[in-house]
Amino acid sequence: MATISKLSNPSPAASLPAPSSSSSLPRVFLGFNTKTSFSKVASSSSGLSLTNTQPWRTSFVVRCSQSSGNVSPIKRTTLHDLYEREGQSPWYDNLCRPVTDLIPLIESGVRGVTSNPAIFQKAISSSNAYNDQFRELVQAGKDIETAYWELVVKDIQDACKLFEPIYDQTDGGDGYVSVEVSPRLADDTQGTVEAAKWLHKVVDRPNVYIKIPATAPCIPSIKEVISLGISVNVTLIFSLTRYEAVIDAYLDGLEASGLSDLSRVTSVASFFVSRVDTLIDKMLEKIGTPEALDLRGKAAVAQAGLAYKLYQKKFSGPRWEALVKKGAKKQRLLWASTSVKNPAYPDTLYVAPLIGPDTVSTMPDQALQAFVDHGSVARTIDSNVSEAEGIYNALEKLGIDWGYVGDQLEVEGVDSFKKSFDSLLDTLQEKANSLKLVSP
Repeated sequence: MATISKLSNPSPAASLPAPSSSSSLPRVFLGFNTKTSFSKVASSSSGLSLTNTQPWRTSFVVRCSQSSGNVSPIKRTTLHDLYEREGQSPWYDNLCRPVTDLIPLIESGVRGVTSNPAIFQKAISSSNAYNDQFRELVQAGKDIETAYWELVVKDIQDACKLFEPIYDQTDGGDGYVSVEVSPRLADDTQGTVEAAKWLHKVVDRPNVYIKIPATAPCIPSIKEVISLGISVNVTLIFSLTRYEAVIDAYLDGLEASGLSDLSRVTSVASFFVSRVDTLIDKMLEKIGTPEALDLRGKAAVAQAGLAYKLYQKKFSGPRWEALVKKGAKKQRLLWASTSVKNPAYPDTLYVAPLIGPDTVSTMPDQALQAFVDHGSVARTIDSNVSEAEGIYNALEKLGIDWGYVGDQLEVEGVDSFKKSFDSLLDTLQEKANSLKLVSP
């Protein structure tokens, strides 16, 4: 059950649709080969739990729960202002069961959801809410990896249903739920394309984003998947150079699609923020000069500001205008990794300075609670571009190699997701063994 303090007048909670069936899971999707069998997706219930740690303030914490119940909405929050006044969509960076408990977040202004292998690793391994479906899948003879993806697909389908009204109200501009291809495919161009095609087919929801990493081998994958009319969330972007390549892949894909109406092919580019400071701060401390130490905590926001400048440049001019005539929509910048890793920094550091139109900010619990509690809404992303340029250049003069930073963080990000993926498969194998449903 979800509980929230400081509620407004309750309204009936939305209910999930009847379980739906889906197509099968090709093993390429699991990171192996591109030719295997299909199986039917089972169903289960889903959701979240919310509690207010400060009953006299508009803040809340979300955590996975093992039961479901009636859910009441909280009152209007700064998240509504964020979208209505400044054109930025607040999304929630988490997903677990019961998915019905996303309803209070939607009522509070959340307009989409992002997920990744680490999120599902935590959700599935720490909750009993997946046990019944998992037991049914293994008893039906499904291998562990296939069972994993069927658990994931069910959550994504149910979350998509909850956000579909927002998708409809915005004519496909918002209300998306993101699911990532296997992290084992980060260096496999064609494998990623096949996985994205399968995910798009099996989820079968208009408001699903297929997440593809912005690794060099996957840039061509992005172009091809977009050209097929599949909407994409490009993830793990850590540098301006790679971001420009992502934009070009999107534009190339739209141009290669041959579609007369491009309005239903959309994309976001997930530009990671806090991890940039985590790495560069360590480099600055190693340099140790007063100038270097003074730049701690400034690199990530500065680079993000320049990314927005690049976004404005690339989505203008004759090439873009020709696509607009066919209904094309801009690939929105999405700020990811928005939780603060250094407790010495303000807890809204990676949200408040990055507010601007046609952007998305996906926030995990910590950042979401902080912004709802004491965040201020104002356009900040391009309020001082010259300062951002100055910081970026100053870091280069100190010997900070932005190319190295981007490459290193990409390697770490892919590796982290692979470890989460593998760890969860091990956990599921152990769970199956303990139930004596499969042989060790």
